[in-house]
Amino acid sequence: MCNTICACLQKDGKEVSWDDIAKGYKKENGDYVVLDKDDFAKVQPEKSSTLDIFEFIKEEEIPSKYLEKPYICEPAKEAKKVYALLREAMKKSGKVGLCKFVMRTAQHMGILKVEDDAILLIQIRFNDELRDPKEVELIPRDITINKKELDLAMSIINSLTDKFDPKKYKDTYKEDLIKMIKKKAAEKPGAKAPEPKTRRKKASEPKDDLLEQLRASLATIKN
Repeated sequence: MCNTICACLQKDGKEVSWDDIAKGYKKENGDYVVLDKDDFAKVQPEKSSTLDIFEFIKEEEIPSKYLEKPYICEPAKEAKKVYALLREAMKKSGKVGLCKFVMRTAQHMGILKVEDDAILLIQIRFNDELRDPKEVELIPRDITINKKELDLAMSIINSLTDKFDPKKYKDTYKEDLIKMIKKKAAEKPGAKAPEPKTRRKKASEPKDDLLEQLRASLATIKN
């Protein structure tokens, strides 16, 4: 099997409506495993209202290419010299270039930055797209944190601190999707995979003592 998701399109040159487009996984023999909405729903990550912090790293360890919506700029054949000149000039200046570009009929703003031998385009937001933190009512501004609480929180951060290694982080949704596709491809015609059993997480009782929560978190990390 190949590891790409392909769209099945008509070949008559006419525009195909979204409802008539099928999604499938191309096998090595050229056949497709056709996927429907139920298939994708089986491996869809569970929605959550929480953020799971699993590690702390230094910001400068993250290369620009891992930032939000980075694109590699590739020059036209006749513009290779201009591309190389701009790249070397930006390298020497240590500066990045602000630019505007249009994608999918919408105008965006970005920065051009050199990464290895390539020029990256990293999309950034316009000022009017940013929300003022002062407008968010629930952000705590008048809460006092004592030294014991801060020391314990720092211990947790230090225990979870590591160097940025992109090879460690995997898209589990993609892995689960590939497993589901391989399983479906191996099934006999008409066979239906059993519905996966899901377990609901029990809501933990809120604790009033922040120190106890911090100690419990630190003990979990050390164990």
